Amino acid sequence: MINVNLLKKICETAGAPGFENRVRSLVLKEIKSHVDNIEIDNMGNVIALKKGKNSKKSVMIGAHMDEIGFIVTHITPKGFLKFHPLGGFDPKTLTSQRVIVHGKKDVIGVMGSKPIHVMTPEEKNKVPKINDYYIDLGLDVKEVRKIISVGDSVTRERALIEMGDCINCKSLDNRIAVFILIETLKNLRTPAFDTYAVFTVQEEVGIRGAQVATQKIKPDFGFGLDTTIAYDVPGASEDEKITSLGDGVGIKIMDASTICDTRMVKFMQETANTNKISWQNEILTAGGTDTASIQRMTPGGSIAGAFSIPTRHIHQVIEMVHKKDVKSCIDLLNICLLNMDKNNWEHQEFF
Repeated sequence: MINVNLLKKICETAGAPGFENRVRSLVLKEIKSHVDNIEIDNMGNVIALKKGKNSKKSVMIGAHMDEIGFIVTHITPKGFLKFHPLGGFDPKTLTSQRVIVHGKKDVIGVMGSKPIHVMTPEEKNKVPKINDYYIDLGLDVKEVRKIISVGDSVTRERALIEMGDCINCKSLDNRIAVFILIETLKNLRTPAFDTYAVFTVQEEVGIRGAQVATQKIKPDFGFGLDTTIAYDVPGASEDEKITSLGDGVGIKIMDASTICDTRMVKFMQETANTNKISWQNEILTAGGTDTASIQRMTPGGSIAGAFSIPTRHIHQVIEMVHKKDVKSCIDLLNICLLNMDKNNWEHQEFF
């Protein structure tokens, strides 16, 4: 159904915010023969153009390459590393995890913290904090200093596996969207309008790459492509679930940073229905995606919407997506890009 081997490579490749070079190299290799032009801007965004039937209008699609990670801030006299998070971490997810420190060479480390055996009763009951953890490389400080420097990036270590009809890995936020955009470019015939597929940087630390890319492209239309929460698990009520795994691609209505254009939401929903593609509404009252910058950072704004991939256990190393939802997203994005010229985009209240 989907190219799992390619997805595995994309997910397991390191790329913390500001350190996306390895992912960028992989993206360039995969798309270079499927687009009309490729540019890398000063921030490191990959901007790939697929020319359309009508070049008077343009569409931008944003899928961020970065994953949540860390940056080394201190090396202790014993060779342990202190760090600062790059992106939104729930500290309790760091317990018992392996990481990869990207110094002069990649080095495996483990997230260490105070053993429960020596904790006070108060410490046992408190919520862990980021600064309770350190990285243990299992090396003498002299060896550590030969390889690692303050400012080196750190990513989480976890291989991709298949679980039934699902994929489980670290960094599916947002490597699943990178995969979907690559596959779309490979399958897309001539789109309706000039289409800019942008693999953005530094989304996890403030939607930074999409801001500058949008200002350059100035798209008329835009799509964000990102994960969303699938809270379809024990303990969740129906009104809390946001989306459910296996029910189709999410069509975003809003999140904390974007209220999607109602014209675009309707176009996406009707296109899905006409082509019998499974979909579900998505309203996320917290968080945001590249959609916010794509919508607002062009003069006069763009007509923007977003494709959301339902994801369980988000921002953990066990993120999970359903293959059917991934396929639905690829199919719907492709068909929308081919048919955007057939829709009436005028504000109807003026007529």
